[in-house]
Amino acid sequence: MEKRPAAGAMETRWRRVVGVGALVVILVVAGAVSMAVGARALSPAEVWQGLFAVPGSDQRLTEITLIVQSVRVPRTVLAIVAGVALGVAGALIQGYTRNPIADTGLLGLNAGASFAVVSVISLFGLTNPYQYVWFAFLGAGVAGVIVFGLASIGQGAGSPLTLALAGQGIAVFLAAMTTAVSLTDQASLNALRFWNAGTVAGVGFDVIWPVVAFVVVGLVLALTTLPALNLLNLGDDVARGLGVNIALSRTIGIVAITLLAGATTAACGPIAFLGLMVAHFARYLTGPDYRWLVPYAGLLGAVVLLVCDMVGRVVTRPGELQAGIVVALVGAPFFAALVWRGKFKKA
Repeated sequence: MEKRPAAGAMETRWRRVVGVGALVVILVVAGAVSMAVGARALSPAEVWQGLFAVPGSDQRLTEITLIVQSVRVPRTVLAIVAGVALGVAGALIQGYTRNPIADTGLLGLNAGASFAVVSVISLFGLTNPYQYVWFAFLGAGVAGVIVFGLASIGQGAGSPLTLALAGQGIAVFLAAMTTAVSLTDQASLNALRFWNAGTVAGVGFDVIWPVVAFVVVGLVLALTTLPALNLLNLGDDVARGLGVNIALSRTIGIVAITLLAGATTAACGPIAFLGLMVAHFARYLTGPDYRWLVPYAGLLGAVVLLVCDMVGRVVTRPGELQAGIVVALVGAPFFAALVWRGKFKKA
């Protein structure tokens, strides 16, 4: 009789490991397809040539090489990195706020990045993404610090509800300021109109590598907090009784979320619904154990963002829809379905 729970636990662990492997395979396949899909479709042989060939006298091969190496490889890498970061951040923020509809925008990170972008474009005339990506990240970080600071004072300090209310207050204020600045400056309005849609296109490795560095640090911090996060979701009193330093754990978690969401938003613009959507799907597949839920959410986020980017490239060919728009078109019905079916589970 005592062996049955152990056998069930082993079966669950094996199922989760297989699921991770399946998601990795799906992600690799989606990445390979991403190289071939676009305004100009490429065959597998042409993609292979474009990956390893050096531009030369052959005009056709040179064109293929430029398409693959300069356009599709960077956007595929950025879609994977951004999807992982937003998926993990979405799962973490739902866990730390114990709010099943929490999203990275809840802490005002997206609003902070948007306000920083329009401000520096208006004040300094910056137009290159490599120039304003640093200010976008700074804006997201400052917004996160302000929200966390406000949530740490007064009655109810440090509670998930206080954190959510502080985040929404700062987000609304910064959104109003962003609108005010953009309406008084045409260049800021034009940049914000494209950047706010959320896209993984048009960004080179000069922007991607710094983003990857911040995302890696955020992922490391996130992984160190997962055991404590499981205990925090049993309630603060239970977690404190089991030896969890609640203030330290929440601080590390908020820093991880800020790094992940801030870096991604700085590079791609705000991409709504992705973290919310994949966190719920991951919870459905793995259960409430954040040691598995968070990796699942990261892999699902990468797959969903990559697929949405590919869909956006072909539905209006030769033009394209930004990935953020496609994610919203998918995420809004998903969100409505969750509400209609009453499937929100406690984070």
